[in-house]
Amino acid sequence: MPNGAPMTETNDPRIFLAAERSLLAWNRTCLAMMGFGFVIERFGLFLRLMDPTRAHEAHSGASFWVGLALMLFSSALAFLSTLSFRELVRSLQQSQIPATRFARLALIANLGVAVAGLALTGYLVLSTH
Repeated sequence: MPNGAPMTETNDPRIFLAAERSLLAWNRTCLAMMGFGFVIERFGLFLRLMDPTRAHEAHSGASFWVGLALMLFSSALAFLSTLSFRELVRSLQQSQIPATRFARLALIANLGVAVAGLALTGYLVLSTH
């Protein structure tokens, strides 16, 4: 609040902060799903290594595709939650957005998760062929 001005509905920063917390919750959800997708994808490799007769088989089992799909889905979800947050912030008045240099940090973090998920998925696809 600038200079102790009374808080009203038009200058309440709690709306922005609640939206930012929701974005960070989506960020954690996407990271967890991405990690779970990676574990599923690598579990097929583990199973093949446990059976020496299948150790050199192609990497295209069900766990590979399910893991990749989960990682792609979580990347898309991170991107869509970023778009939703931006849309909500655009609907706010300027006085409802806190005047801080770090007001967009959660947005950058969420986009970073989306890009990292796409990069990891691309790496796993390219490394198997």
